[in-house]
Amino acid sequence: MIAYRPILGVFAIAAFLTTGCANPSSNRSDEVSSFDVPPQVIYRIDDHRFITLENYRDCRHGTTYYNDVRQGIRTKLGTDSVENYQGRLINADPTGRNIVIPSSEPPRRSCPDRGCNIAFIYSTDEGRSFRSGGYYIRNTWKPFLDSAQYIVVATSDRIYIAEKSSKSIDNYRVQQYPLVPGIDLRKPFPPGVEGDRFLASQRPDYLKGLHTPSGQEYISCDDSIRPSNFPKPTP
Repeated sequence: MIAYRPILGVFAIAAFLTTGCANPSSNRSDEVSSFDVPPQVIYRIDDHRFITLENYRDCRHGTTYYNDVRQGIRTKLGTDSVENYQGRLINADPTGRNIVIPSSEPPRRSCPDRGCNIAFIYSTDEGRSFRSGGYYIRNTWKPFLDSAQYIVVATSDRIYIAEKSSKSIDNYRVQQYPLVPGIDLRKPFPPGVEGDRFLASQRPDYLKGLHTPSGQEYISCDDSIRPSNFPKPTP
């Protein structure tokens, strides 16, 4: 695991990931004491941009931050969320302007009767701020496992969210979202800006040449690191 050193002189912008699960512990960072664990880099875009997991009791329950040490950016992403995404994640915008970050839920997290809705967030300003792009998984009862069926990609002008097809293990259903500076994907797109839907088998080269600069395409965490001050259950 790549060591992470605290960033000095940076600022925090709250950009919480949201889900449809009716469980207050999804954003409960104020309800736990600080755990005596070092921050872990769980996803690295390049030599100066990465996501850290901090104040965690294990690799599924902690708080995540987006960091850009070159520009002094430190943005809070959410709690019990980003670290649980199990699918493939590619941030491939060579300009560094566009970033996409999906979320999920911890294993064994209960969902309401209609299931959980799992969100993704994105930035068009180099990670200074993030907006919700809406849900990429809707009404699932097993979000942790289901997130492994997805590929989430950001390029210089779009986001791809590909879901493995239930009809073919080798095919994906792809939703393409446009990215322009300041766009809100939850609202009607600006004039002349369009999204798209297609099967990966129809455009087999849609991911050709796209890769995260660091080469990392999955969230990775060392689960052997645990706090010694984890609170004991209340009798």
